Amino acid sequence: MRRTVTALAADAYAGRRVGTPGGRAAADHLADRLRDLGAVVVLDEFAVTGSVREVYATPTLTIRDRDGSRDLMFRREFCEHLATADVPTPRAGRLARFGDKDVSGAWVLDSGFSAERVASAYAAGAAGVLLPRGTDGAGWMPKMIAGPAPVGLPVLAVRADLHEGLATSEAVVSASTPVRPVDVTGVNVLATFRAPAPGRLSVLLTAHFDGVGDDPDGVRFPAACDNASGVAAVLEAARVLHTVLPLEVGLAVALLDAEEAGAYGSAHHARFVEEGTFVINLDGAAQLADAAHVQAGGPSRPLLTALDLAGREVGVPLVAAAMPSDNRRYAAAGLPAVGIGMGMPGYQTPAETPDRVDDATLDRAARLVVGTVANLARSFNGVRGYAT
Repeated sequence: MRRTVTALAADAYAGRRVGTPGGRAAADHLADRLRDLGAVVVLDEFAVTGSVREVYATPTLTIRDRDGSRDLMFRREFCEHLATADVPTPRAGRLARFGDKDVSGAWVLDSGFSAERVASAYAAGAAGVLLPRGTDGAGWMPKMIAGPAPVGLPVLAVRADLHEGLATSEAVVSASTPVRPVDVTGVNVLATFRAPAPGRLSVLLTAHFDGVGDDPDGVRFPAACDNASGVAAVLEAARVLHTVLPLEVGLAVALLDAEEAGAYGSAHHARFVEEGTFVINLDGAAQLADAAHVQAGGPSRPLLTALDLAGREVGVPLVAAAMPSDNRRYAAAGLPAVGIGMGMPGYQTPAETPDRVDDATLDRAARLVVGTVANLARSFNGVRGYAT
């Protein structure tokens, strides 16, 4: 599992963003890994239209006041807003506040994003909009690649304390937002270890392998925790289960693309999964805190029972919590599905490196998945019933 995390976080895969050479290379690598484990593997492509925001050059933000000129640091002091217009050439203007009578030619300071207020500023001739944003504990602004529809003005998020200081400043702002929506092709890695015998248990293990991708200036986003850790634990769980499950139990793995773009990979795949298949999705297995987060959907009571027992057996406390990941797409398709999260330190920042992934958490995550499937296999008594 450690080798898997380190391999996926390597420079060769460049953050594994959907639709990039690095993302496709990661899919090919994982397909080879699954074949080595004894699975029959298919690479299933699908379209992702209009959802991915690509930062194709480094945005800039310069503040000029009576004390001189200062260039702010991208992703430390400011970052792109996902609804921004694509403005690659710096645009300069004075500062104004939302609600000022005259915002023509000005960068407008607002307290939060509103498409309607941006449209109003655009109609009034504003140069752009600056919004406040917080940072994580290490001072990074986490990167995302999917968000609201683009608006007519450049929009940047500025670190909250700096944004507050600008509210009383007479500075001039110059900024660029080279960010564009792109249509890309994603690819799911689908592996079948064995099909279920008629009327027998069928299990699908899932984890997304994509990340948000590196920045154009060479800043790495290794995506070791989100979600190389989950992929590593799923691969290990599948390896073990393939050797210990009864042959009549169906076992498959789906390593999914485009989760970061809106869970497109699981939405594409879920409609093809056979009714009654139990889905276990692992998104984050890097650093267990007090308990693993669990969200269930679909007719999942037997799955939750098996998971609860496995948690007690392995020593992993479970707590009900939102898990907005691929599990929701399978549940929406009517499948019994559960999402499990066990920590993502450095979430979607350059600090999300392999050394942040805890070996003990990887081990417990894999054991939790194996135990859950083993408990299902022991209790399963056909598609419509369970032994009591």
